[in-house]
Amino acid sequence: MNMKKKIAILSAIVASGTMMTAQAGGYKITSEDGESYLKIGGRIQLQYHAVEPSEGESTDELFFRRLRPYIEGSLYKDWKAKFQFDMGKSKTEIKDMYFQYKGYDFGNVTLGNKTFPFSREQLTSSKTQGVVERTFVGDHNYGSPDRQVGIYLDGGSDMLTYGLGVAMGAIDTSNSKLDFDSVASLNKGDDWNEGPMFGGRVEIHPMGKINFSQGALSGKEEFKASFGIGAFSWSNDDDMFAMSEDDDGVESIADDNVDSVTGLEVSGAVRVAGLSLDVQFNSFDSETTVAGTTSGIYKDGSTTLEAFAIEGGYTVVPELLELVLAFSALDADGYEETWARTELGLNYYVHKHDIKYQLTYRVNEDQDGEAGNDVDELFVQAQFVF
Repeated sequence: MNMKKKIAILSAIVASGTMMTAQAGGYKITSEDGESYLKIGGRIQLQYHAVEPSEGESTDELFFRRLRPYIEGSLYKDWKAKFQFDMGKSKTEIKDMYFQYKGYDFGNVTLGNKTFPFSREQLTSSKTQGVVERTFVGDHNYGSPDRQVGIYLDGGSDMLTYGLGVAMGAIDTSNSKLDFDSVASLNKGDDWNEGPMFGGRVEIHPMGKINFSQGALSGKEEFKASFGIGAFSWSNDDDMFAMSEDDDGVESIADDNVDSVTGLEVSGAVRVAGLSLDVQFNSFDSETTVAGTTSGIYKDGSTTLEAFAIEGGYTVVPELLELVLAFSALDADGYEETWARTELGLNYYVHKHDIKYQLTYRVNEDQDGEAGNDVDELFVQAQFVF
């Protein structure tokens, strides 16, 4: 199909006002045959964040946490492409960037940058989270792979869903975190470690599918429960290292380069009569390239990083007001103490998750695994999804 014909088709779609539909999370323009379409949308999250440590000065800031426009569309049956970028706190950054074929009975095949199939909380969009910021089990800073460039297969039914992925993954060289990012990142420096990763997850829904969305907003939900398990493996391909320099100017591989990571997820979710409950445990075994590294999360060149979270929400006033309570914990071989978080939140829904206001108060005990390093945080966020 030549370029003129493509432009003509898109023009016809736009001109056909009767085929324009407003949907949750986007505005869709469809051709008369239903095979070609164009969808646009995005999210705006304005956030206030205040931090009060047990020692030191308190800080606060008001900023756009996320500004994420996206475009999705197709000219051909069973095909679609999507790109989304963020202009919020993380600066301009590529998020979703992929094309997908949906014509197979067994599932969808996707090529590009998308969320790796691991961690129910990470797979749950930021726009449908119960607390303002993700807990440890969904945070890419602590082992969840986030978006990666690769090839993916996902599918299933109302009773069972699955996802598989093979990708080129990237990790920040930091001993204080296990921070995954994408090779497509516009802000990734030369000191990131890269390498192949593969993995997947499966989730069983005995009483019907529970989508990747927190909250039971109607207050009339029938009982549903799900159980998921996932795993992945990443290894350094040994062609990109952060370097350090001694007093004589001699360079060597820095001790914060990561050699390998394997991850395991066990998760569950319940939705019933206004109650939303999510429970998850992640475990990551990681080794540094330089043997004997003892810093941050690592001890003697390795660590087992374990994250646990339980988060419950109850709709006090159906489709209007939700009370949220969460507890999460993070432990590592290099920590003195387990880092614990307790969070209490209140969500006010104007139009479900599309327009809502959130307040979350978080209490950190032994932050970063340091005994006595206690920090209180306040999050207030306004969200508009279009």
